Amino acid sequence: MTGSPTWTVTLPASGGTLDTFTVAGASPFPLVHAGEFPRVVYAAAHVVADPLAMDRPWQAPVLDWDATLAFRRHLWGLGFAIAEAMDTSQRGMGLDWSVAKELIARSLAEARTVPGAALACGAGTDQLDPVQARGVDDVIRAYEEQMEHVEAHGGRIILMASRALCRVAKGRDEYLAVYGRLIAQAKDKVILHWLGDMFDPQLAGYWGSMDVDQAMATCLSLIDRHAGKIDGIKISLLERAHEERMRAMLPAGVKMYTGDDFNYADLIAGDGQHISHGLLGIFDPIAPAAAAALDKLAAGDLAGYHAILGPTVPLSRKIFEAPTQYYKAGIVFLAWLNGFQQHFRMVGGMESARSLAHYADVFRLASQAGLLVDPERAVSRMKAFLAVNGVEQ
Repeated sequence: MTGSPTWTVTLPASGGTLDTFTVAGASPFPLVHAGEFPRVVYAAAHVVADPLAMDRPWQAPVLDWDATLAFRRHLWGLGFAIAEAMDTSQRGMGLDWSVAKELIARSLAEARTVPGAALACGAGTDQLDPVQARGVDDVIRAYEEQMEHVEAHGGRIILMASRALCRVAKGRDEYLAVYGRLIAQAKDKVILHWLGDMFDPQLAGYWGSMDVDQAMATCLSLIDRHAGKIDGIKISLLERAHEERMRAMLPAGVKMYTGDDFNYADLIAGDGQHISHGLLGIFDPIAPAAAAALDKLAAGDLAGYHAILGPTVPLSRKIFEAPTQYYKAGIVFLAWLNGFQQHFRMVGGMESARSLAHYADVFRLASQAGLLVDPERAVSRMKAFLAVNGVEQ
């Protein structure tokens, strides 16, 4: 009688050395889900490049639409809503507005074919070069163009942070005026989006101040004025205390959507008085584990929730380590390892943004978190990736 199979791979380790790593086993988490979650959870989904069609990968993105939409069906099948055309899809870092427009239209059409599928779409100003913006009126027109596109296709709006607004706004009052106008004309409630400069250095000083407390006060003033038209706010500042402080001050009925890919497990669990919902890029690769953990939370099993979700946090911290804006590479790497796409190429050539040692750590941590769906395939692909990079097995 033979024992359980083992899968080993030689990986880069600290100090330029190599060591042998053994994958613990296949992921125990189902790839489909039934039932309701105790939180509203959006997965910000990545896009799949088409390497055969991209003849200028840094300048002209081309997507594999079948694989991109199939991954969205995977997330819907696990019970997640999808935050479409967001930072995780490389908006402003390889994916331009012309392709994002098509992504939004295609995804909304696909959602109508999936019972219960929920989708909200990022509307920003990335068709406007921040250097070319002459003032807030230019920013408003850019936002309005994207909002009209989302709503024309039946979508709900996530008002993304704007590099152009950050460049031209003269203090808090202009932020309040711009957002107030946009919120008022939206057909449905919107989700606000506060992305910290660790994700995008061009957003430093958003809401009119480099001081987080002053920026938060401006944002809360906006929410108080328009609470009836705001579903919630996603903040991605990677600082637990900021989110806990802000969510305690939100008006009734306005949700806090954590975008904290370092501390999401504790923030979603809550502190006994306040809880966070989720709108996270890390939900893309850890969706099966997150779904299983949320079921435990729904059953009142807090220990079971943390036992599942806790091991995903070191992986997320690795994927989102500084420079944080390159986190998309780790997310797509795991999608490839797990068979959701047939290659590890990205729009903008972003697969080159992380080191070999980084990808080795991602592989180790994904295994330790129980996230490798098919260990044999994952090890085979990891070995092929290493061989191309000069690490023989």
